[in-house]
Amino acid sequence: MKDVIVYSADWCPFCTRAKALLTSREIPFEEINVDRVPGFREKLVEMTGRMTVPQIMVDGEPVGGFDEIAALDRNGELLALVQD
Repeated sequence: MKDVIVYSADWCPFCTRAKALLTSREIPFEEINVDRVPGFREKLVEMTGRMTVPQIMVDGEPVGGFDEIAALDRNGELLALVQD
């Protein structure tokens, strides 16, 4: 599997949904809580072009948030995206 990172926040329901979707598909991921790292939101914008959470990265490439991975899952593309 490729490296999957979920940038999240505790208060974010879409973060919870994104993590639940990945878990249900048995896709391992690393979670980084942006609210616990001072100044990390600015770095998130540099990496993804977005300040909102969740932001999901696959092998260092931004994929988007929950809506994007849910669409990939519905289209049968999510597992193919994360497999080596």
